[in-house]
Amino acid sequence: MPNRWLVKEEPTHYSFEDLLADGKTVWEGIKNPLAQQHLRAMKKGDPVLYYHTGKEKAVVGIARAASDAFLDPKKKDGKSAAVEIEAVRRLPAPVPLAAIRTRPRLRKCPLVKNSRLSVMAVSEEEWKEIESLARK
Repeated sequence: MPNRWLVKEEPTHYSFEDLLADGKTVWEGIKNPLAQQHLRAMKKGDPVLYYHTGKEKAVVGIARAASDAFLDPKKKDGKSAAVEIEAVRRLPAPVPLAAIRTRPRLRKCPLVKNSRLSVMAVSEEEWKEIESLARK
């Protein structure tokens, strides 16, 4: 069973629509040590939820890791990770953070507990609950 992830980005910087248009991109420039740890753990094929930060604050799409983690080519520290991700599909409806916070199964989700983290692990149960909210 692959690990599951959530990545966050300001839609005015790089939206899920941009990812859909580009097909794939390199997820790089992450500074937070815990987010870096998550990037290093990503494996090709791992599913990824795409979350828009800023005014939107919602999970909007599904992507997947198109590569294993590799050294961030823009960092010269020799330890920062990057991952290539590719678009899979837009969710039927965005899942706002406000709705996620109301769900008992998502109370321990890192998106609720550590909302500043830009790359986080998501459990299979959390993933299914978010997908279920997108269909409502």
